[in-house]
Amino acid sequence: MSLTVPAELLGQARGGEVDDEAFVACVRDSLPYAWAVISELVERRGRTGAEFADNQVPPTDEAARGQLLRCLASDAMRGALERHFGVRLAFQNCHRVAVFHPSAAAAHAEFVTPRAQILNQRPDLVDC
Repeated sequence: MSLTVPAELLGQARGGEVDDEAFVACVRDSLPYAWAVISELVERRGRTGAEFADNQVPPTDEAARGQLLRCLASDAMRGALERHFGVRLAFQNCHRVAVFHPSAAAAHAEFVTPRAQILNQRPDLVDC
Protein backbone atom coordinates (compact mmCIF):
# COMPACT_ATOMS: atom_id res chain seq x y z
CA MET A 1 0.00 0.00 0.00
CA SER A 2 1.37 3.39 -0.97
CA LEU A 3 -0.34 5.58 1.61
CA THR A 4 -1.71 5.31 5.11
CA VAL A 5 -4.92 7.25 4.67
CA PRO A 6 -6.56 8.81 7.73
CA ALA A 7 -10.30 8.17 8.13
CA GLU A 8 -11.08 11.87 7.66
CA LEU A 9 -9.26 11.98 4.31
CA LEU A 10 -10.95 8.79 3.18
CA GLY A 11 -14.31 10.34 4.04
CA GLN A 12 -13.37 13.45 2.11
CA ALA A 13 -12.53 11.31 -0.94
CA ARG A 14 -15.80 9.41 -0.68
CA GLY A 15 -17.69 12.69 -0.51
CA GLY A 16 -16.09 14.29 -3.55
CA GLU A 17 -12.97 16.36 -3.98
CA VAL A 18 -9.90 15.91 -1.78
CA ASP A 19 -8.18 18.95 -0.32
CA ASP A 20 -4.69 19.20 -1.85
CA GLU A 21 -3.00 20.13 1.43
CA ALA A 22 -4.64 17.20 3.23
CA PHE A 23 -3.42 14.89 0.49
CA VAL A 24 0.10 16.36 0.70
CA ALA A 25 0.06 15.81 4.47
CA CYS A 26 -0.95 12.18 3.86
CA VAL A 27 1.98 11.74 1.45
CA ARG A 28 4.36 13.41 3.94
CA ASP A 29 3.24 11.19 6.80
CA SER A 30 3.06 7.97 4.76
CA LEU A 31 6.33 8.34 2.84
CA PRO A 32 8.73 10.15 5.18
CA TYR A 33 11.91 9.17 3.33
CA ALA A 34 10.58 10.39 -0.02
CA TRP A 35 9.29 13.56 1.64
CA ALA A 36 12.67 14.23 3.27
CA VAL A 37 14.59 13.77 0.01
CA ILE A 38 12.26 16.01 -1.99
CA SER A 39 12.04 18.66 0.75
CA GLU A 40 15.82 18.83 1.03
CA LEU A 41 16.18 19.20 -2.73
CA VAL A 42 13.56 21.96 -2.82
CA GLU A 43 15.40 23.79 -0.04
CA ARG A 44 18.79 23.34 -1.72
CA ARG A 45 17.51 24.50 -5.12
CA GLY A 46 15.96 27.56 -3.51
CA ARG A 47 19.08 28.36 -1.49
CA THR A 48 21.45 28.08 -4.45
CA GLY A 49 19.13 29.59 -7.06
CA ALA A 50 20.14 26.81 -9.46
CA GLU A 51 17.78 25.63 -12.18
CA PHE A 52 17.59 22.27 -10.45
CA ALA A 53 18.89 20.19 -7.57
CA ASP A 54 19.15 16.42 -7.66
CA ASN A 55 19.79 13.53 -5.33
CA GLN A 56 22.73 11.27 -6.22
CA VAL A 57 22.72 9.15 -3.05
CA PRO A 58 20.99 5.76 -3.25
CA PRO A 59 18.52 4.96 -0.47
CA THR A 60 19.90 3.05 2.50
CA ASP A 61 17.41 0.19 2.17
CA GLU A 62 14.60 -1.25 0.08
CA ALA A 63 11.88 0.39 2.17
CA ALA A 64 13.31 3.84 1.42
CA ARG A 65 13.75 2.96 -2.25
CA GLY A 66 10.14 1.80 -2.35
CA GLN A 67 8.94 5.11 -0.94
CA LEU A 68 10.65 7.06 -3.72
CA LEU A 69 9.31 4.72 -6.37
CA ARG A 70 5.74 4.85 -5.05
CA CYS A 71 5.79 8.61 -4.60
CA LEU A 72 7.20 9.48 -8.00
CA ALA A 73 5.36 6.79 -9.96
CA SER A 74 2.01 8.22 -8.89
CA ASP A 75 0.77 11.07 -11.06
CA ALA A 76 -1.49 12.21 -8.21
CA MET A 77 1.31 12.30 -5.63
CA ARG A 78 3.85 13.83 -7.99
CA GLY A 79 1.38 16.51 -9.10
CA ALA A 80 0.37 17.37 -5.54
CA LEU A 81 4.01 17.73 -4.48
CA GLU A 82 4.83 19.84 -7.53
CA ARG A 83 1.94 22.19 -6.69
CA HIS A 84 2.83 22.24 -2.99
CA PHE A 85 6.51 23.07 -3.51
CA GLY A 86 6.10 25.10 -6.72
CA VAL A 87 8.60 22.95 -8.62
CA ARG A 88 8.70 20.35 -11.34
CA LEU A 89 9.89 16.85 -10.39
CA ALA A 90 11.81 14.32 -12.46
CA PHE A 91 13.13 10.86 -11.66
CA GLN A 92 15.86 8.53 -12.97
CA ASN A 93 16.80 5.05 -11.78
CA CYS A 94 15.68 4.16 -8.30
CA HIS A 95 16.83 7.29 -6.48
CA ARG A 96 17.89 10.20 -8.67
CA VAL A 97 15.12 12.64 -7.90
CA ALA A 98 15.45 16.16 -9.26
CA VAL A 99 13.48 19.31 -8.52
CA PHE A 100 13.39 22.01 -11.16
CA HIS A 101 12.41 25.65 -11.00
CA PRO A 102 9.26 26.00 -13.13
CA SER A 103 11.13 28.21 -15.62
CA ALA A 104 13.90 25.62 -16.15
CA ALA A 105 12.18 23.93 -19.09
CA ALA A 106 15.39 23.31 -21.04
CA ALA A 107 17.18 21.75 -18.05
CA HIS A 108 14.16 19.56 -17.33
CA ALA A 109 13.84 18.51 -20.96
CA GLU A 110 17.52 17.47 -20.98
CA PHE A 111 17.21 15.56 -17.67
CA VAL A 112 14.37 13.39 -18.98
CA THR A 113 16.00 12.39 -22.28
CA PRO A 114 17.03 8.81 -23.06
CA ARG A 115 20.62 10.13 -23.35
CA ALA A 116 20.54 11.47 -19.77
CA GLN A 117 19.06 8.21 -18.50
CA ILE A 118 21.80 6.18 -20.21
CA LEU A 119 24.56 8.46 -18.94
CA ASN A 120 23.18 8.07 -15.41
CA GLN A 121 23.68 4.27 -15.45
CA ARG A 122 26.35 2.68 -13.29
CA PRO A 123 27.11 -0.99 -12.63
CA ASP A 124 26.16 -0.65 -8.96
CA LEU A 125 22.69 0.58 -9.97
CA VAL A 126 21.79 -2.35 -12.23
CA ASP A 127 19.58 -3.95 -9.59
CA CYS A 128 18.03 -0.86 -8.11
